[in-house]
Amino acid sequence: MTKKINTKDLISKIEKITKARIASQDVVPLDKFRETKKKEEPKTILVIDDDETMRASIKRILESDGYLVKLAAQANELSEVLDDTPVDLILLDIGLPWINGFELAELLKETKDLKKIPLVFISGQASQEDMRRAFAVGAHDYVKKPFDIDKLKKTVKTLLKISAEENI
Repeated sequence: MTKKINTKDLISKIEKITKARIASQDVVPLDKFRETKKKEEPKTILVIDDDETMRASIKRILESDGYLVKLAAQANELSEVLDDTPVDLILLDIGLPWINGFELAELLKETKDLKKIPLVFISGQASQEDMRRAFAVGAHDYVKKPFDIDKLKKTVKTLLKISAEENI
């Protein structure tokens, strides 16, 4: 004969222990919770390049690392993209139609809300003069096309980390 087990007492004891442990846990302040939640949200990267294949490739590469990627083919598409989501980093081609990347970078750096956003030029043009000019207009780095995927990922990760530490 098997004796019937009284699970009611067992469950009562488990609930008592669980409640005691929950009650002994520190309460997380709402600001700390929000800060933690903010860190979990994906960083947004804006890619401005007139080459559709390049935009799509960079998007796939960065999204595979968990970033949210916004795309613009030219400068006049920026208001739509920038009004939609705050941007954490900008990847910019030099050879854009109507306004080149250097001119656009100068305009971005003159804008209060955008001037602190890290800017990386990604371009097939890689003369010393282009690089000097890129840094003169506020670039944080310069990546030559065709680029090494791991180098691009490392550059993005490093600049986002530095930017986040500066905003603490």
